[in-house]
Amino acid sequence: MAMIESKSDEVLDREGKTRQAALFHALADPTRLLILEHLKTGEHKVRELTDHLGLAQSTVSAHLACLRDTDLVTVRSQGRASIYSLGQAEYLDQLLLLAQQLIPNQTHHWHEAHTGNLAEV
Repeated sequence: MAMIESKSDEVLDREGKTRQAALFHALADPTRLLILEHLKTGEHKVRELTDHLGLAQSTVSAHLACLRDTDLVTVRSQGRASIYSLGQAEYLDQLLLLAQQLIPNQTHHWHEAHTGNLAEV
């Protein structure tokens, strides 16, 4: 029996793939992974994260915005402060454990291999 796909199925599939790509983009930055790791210890204000990571407030805020877009991080207001915490922490732990199993044992030199390509763009 043949399965007929409609244009709306294609749109839903593309939107799903776009959301998946956004999730992997959010996880593709070492600083964002450090922020997620730090948030495993509990809720934090941006200032606490900047102090711990030694980064500028604008840098941490930009990374948090990326993580919020994919619901990896949630935020709540407390007075004038924003308090950040992990969203769906149990799934994130599972995902990162699986990712660890996919990482090859040898050292990967992705950055060095792709730096020249970035300069050509």
